Amino acid sequence: MTVAVQVTDLHKSFGSTPVLRGVDLTVPKGSVTCVIGPSGSGKSTLLRCLNHLEKPDRGEIEVAGQLVGYRRHRGKLYELKEKVVAGQRASIGMVFQGFHLFAHLTVLQNVVEAPVGVLGVPREEADSRARALIARVGLAGREDAYPRQLSGGQQQRVAIARALAMRPEVMLFDEPTSALDPELVGEVLEVMKDLAAEGMTMVVVTHEIGFARSVADTVVFLDEGRVVESGPPADVLDRPGHARTREFLARVR
Repeated sequence: MTVAVQVTDLHKSFGSTPVLRGVDLTVPKGSVTCVIGPSGSGKSTLLRCLNHLEKPDRGEIEVAGQLVGYRRHRGKLYELKEKVVAGQRASIGMVFQGFHLFAHLTVLQNVVEAPVGVLGVPREEADSRARALIARVGLAGREDAYPRQLSGGQQQRVAIARALAMRPEVMLFDEPTSALDPELVGEVLEVMKDLAAEGMTMVVVTHEIGFARSVADTVVFLDEGRVVESGPPADVLDRPGHARTREFLARVR
């Protein structure tokens, strides 16, 4: 098994409030891990630590075998400069709840900008790949539209195309459908299912239990900053071993 993401003893507090309390997580390359749990359990903070948008207080994170945010020297960890961390983030795609598209740029420009500006991809090459990705998420013909002219589901699909344009090793999704009207959820989940079928490594924070059951290789139930249980969907979702998991699932079904 090739490991894409390895999280070891991850701790994070905000002020005096502990949010992550010793999280361990292993994500094999080409797999889908869905993280579920109640609000305030630390799910989004975990994702933001994976690409160093939040700095852990303790613990280590490796993506594709590379320590994220730090370098190790003689047994000690030293934080990397922001420019180096930004380079690491290029290999870790992130899709947020709120799309985060540039309102003043077209769909095509939103997808092209980072490969050209961050990776130095020639514009013609980036343009060609962006058009292919826009088609891949079902938006061919909307390249010249602005975000305000798109539905929420369409905007989120552009956000996915934009993340894919960086050719990431891992894709992180933070509640990608929570800001959408119910009738638009399916179109985003279909794109994510296609990515999973193509072998993209994905860590998905979600409240869509049906998606987790049908797509995830591993479901992780997080509560009060700890992994309560994890395993295949059939075990965690259908035969949970922990009372706290059973209680949570009874409320969300």
